[in-house]
Amino acid sequence: MPNRLAHETSPYLLQHADNPVDWWPWSAEAFEEARRRDVPVLLSVGYSSCHWCHVMAHESFEDVETAALVNERFVAVKVDREERPDVDAVYMEAVQAATGQGGWPMTVFLTPDAEPFYFGTYFPPEPRHGMPSFPEVLDGVAQAWTDRRGEVAEVAARIVKDLAGRSLAHGGDGVPGEPELAQALLGLTRDYDAKSGGFGGAPKFPPSMVLEFLLRHHARTGAEGALQMAVDTCEAMARGGIYDQLGGGFARYAVDRDWVVPHFEKMLYDNALLCRVYAHLWRATGSELARRVALETADFMVRELRTPEGGFASALDADSDDGTGRHVEGAYYAWTPAQLAAALGEDDAAYAVRYYGVTEEGTFEHGSSVLQLPQDAGVADGERIASIRARLLAARDERARPGRDDKIVAAWNGLAIAALAETGALLDRPDLVERATEAADLLVRLHLDAAARLTRTSKDGHAGANAGVLEDYADVAEGFLALASVTGEGVWLEFAGFLLDIVLDQFTAEGGALYDTAHDAEPLIRRPQDPTDNATPSGWSAAAGALLSYAAHTGSEPHRAAAEGALGVVKALGPRAPRFIGWGLAVAEALLDGPREIAVVGTRDDDAFRALCRTALDATTPGAVLAFGPPDSTEFPLLKDRPLVSGGAAAYVCRHFACEAPTTDPAELARALTR
Repeated sequence: MPNRLAHETSPYLLQHADNPVDWWPWSAEAFEEARRRDVPVLLSVGYSSCHWCHVMAHESFEDVETAALVNERFVAVKVDREERPDVDAVYMEAVQAATGQGGWPMTVFLTPDAEPFYFGTYFPPEPRHGMPSFPEVLDGVAQAWTDRRGEVAEVAARIVKDLAGRSLAHGGDGVPGEPELAQALLGLTRDYDAKSGGFGGAPKFPPSMVLEFLLRHHARTGAEGALQMAVDTCEAMARGGIYDQLGGGFARYAVDRDWVVPHFEKMLYDNALLCRVYAHLWRATGSELARRVALETADFMVRELRTPEGGFASALDADSDDGTGRHVEGAYYAWTPAQLAAALGEDDAAYAVRYYGVTEEGTFEHGSSVLQLPQDAGVADGERIASIRARLLAARDERARPGRDDKIVAAWNGLAIAALAETGALLDRPDLVERATEAADLLVRLHLDAAARLTRTSKDGHAGANAGVLEDYADVAEGFLALASVTGEGVWLEFAGFLLDIVLDQFTAEGGALYDTAHDAEPLIRRPQDPTDNATPSGWSAAAGALLSYAAHTGSEPHRAAAEGALGVVKALGPRAPRFIGWGLAVAEALLDGPREIAVVGTRDDDAFRALCRTALDATTPGAVLAFGPPDSTEFPLLKDRPLVSGGAAAYVCRHFACEAPTTDPAELARALTR
C-alpha cells in the first residue's frame, strides 16, 4: 500500500511511494509525530537521477525487514534535494563539518526539533569496506536515543551552535578589480590540465562557469592564455565520452581525467550552461566544432527534456534496462564491437570502431565502450559518418530509455531560457528562441504569483508547494534578461525587474551579503548562505549578474549597488578559489567593462537596423546589454531619447556613465564595442 509520498509532485519522492518504509515528506507534521512518539527522525535526501540513491533504495528501503526497523524506531522523512535545496544545504553543511565529506544519498538522524546528531551518506545492507550496515546504524542510533539521550542532546546542541556561528563575511569593502581577476587567472593556470583540458584530476566536472570567465577575460584584456584554456577544454569535452556523440548533450561528469567515461546522468543545468558556453565560444572564435556542439546540445534539450507544458525537465537517469531486466549504468549509451556490427554491418562497423574509439576490451565495463572522437582518427568521410550516426541512433532508440525526472525547476529553466535564447539568436535558429519564450511563458503562468513570488517546482502543469530560493529568482531573471535582449520585447525586462525587486526586499543582508532563502521562508536550524559556484551558479553570484544587467538596462542605482555589494565575496574568494566562483568572476569581468549599454534604434524591416543589431549580438564585450526598437519605443529605458540619425538606423554605446557618438556604421559599432 502506498505511503504518504503518493500525493507528492516530486518524481524522486514518487519513486519511494510504494516502499514499505512509512515515509513522510518534509513537514511540520512529521516532526510533531516524532515528538508524539518520542523517536528520532531519519532524514534521507537524494534526487531522482542519483545512482547510489537508487542502490540504497533497492537494498534497504524496499527491504521489508529493514523497513520494519525504520518504522518501529523512527519517523522517516524523504526529501528531494532539487525541490528543497535549503534543507539539503543546511544538513549537508553539517554532514561535511562532521565527516569531512558529503554526497547523496544523504542520511541524517535528527531530534524532533530538527537538530542533527548522526550523519552519513550511503550505507550498505551488510558491513562492507569498513562501513557499518544500515541495520547496524539504525540499531545503534535507536539505542543511543533510548539509553544516552543526554549525550545525544549535547551533540545536537553543539552541532547547531557550530552551524549558527558560521557567519559569512561578504569579503570586505570594495569590488574585485584587475589584481583579483589576474590572480584568479593565475590560480586557474596552475590548476589547468594541459594534457586533457579542464581543471584538477578525476573525477572531472565540466567547468562551464569558469569557461565563461575565461572567455570574458580574453574579450576584455586580450589574454591569449585564457582563451586557449577555454578552447582546449571545450574541444576535449566535445571529443570525449562525457559528450553524447550520437544524440548531443553532456553527462554530469567524467570519472577519469581524460573525459572518457562519464557518470551518465544528463542534467538540464549542465546542458543549459554548456550550450551557452559553446555558443559564446563560437562567437569569440568562429569554431565550427563550437557551433555544432552548441546546436546539438540545444536540440538535445528540446528533444529529450522539453515537457508538454513547454518547460524543461530536470534530468535523465544514468541507469536503464540493459535488455535483461537489470538496471545498469550506461546501458543506453555504451557499445561493443558486436553491437556496432549488428547495427551497421561489418565494413561500416570497422570504420565506426576507429572513428569513435571503440576497443575490443572496452573503454567502459563488460567490453563496452563509450563513443568518443579521438584526435588521431584522421580525416573522416562526412557522408559516411552521417549515415553511421543516423543508423546508430535508430538502433539506440530500440533500447530501453533512461528514466526522466519530469519536474520543472524554476532556476534551471531560467538557465535553459538564457541558453536557448542566445544560441538561437547567435546561430540563426529562431525556433530555439521560440522554445525559450514558451518556457518563459510557462514560468510566468505557473510559477509566478500576483506578488511576483516564485514557486520552485512544478510537474504536469501543477505548481509545487515549495517556495523559490535565491537561485530561482536570479536564474529566472537572467533568462528573462537574455530573452529581452534577443527579442526586443521589453515585457521580459519588466518581469526580471519584479523578481530582482524581491531579491532586494527578501534576500539581502548587511554589507552586500545575500541569503539563499527569503526573510519570510520556513525557518531551519541555520539560514543557508553559500556564495560558491558548484554545479550551477550560486544564487549569490547569479543574483549579482542579473542585478548588474538590470541596472545597466534601467540605470537603477539600488540594483547596481546591490550587485557591487554582492561581488565583495568575489574579491575575497576569486584569488584563492577561482574554480569555485567562476560565475562570480565572469560577473566581475562585466563590472570592470561597464557593462556596456547598447541601444539600436530603427525599424525591424530595415537592413541597416538589422545589421547594427547583429553586430551588437556578435560582440564579445563582457556582460553587454542590448535594447533595440523604434526611436519612440517605451519598451526599454535605453531607447529613451535615442533618435534616428539622418533618418536612418543608429546605434548608441554607453559605459561608466559616458556615451559615445551614435553611429550608423556596423564596422564602427564593432570597433566601439572592442575599444
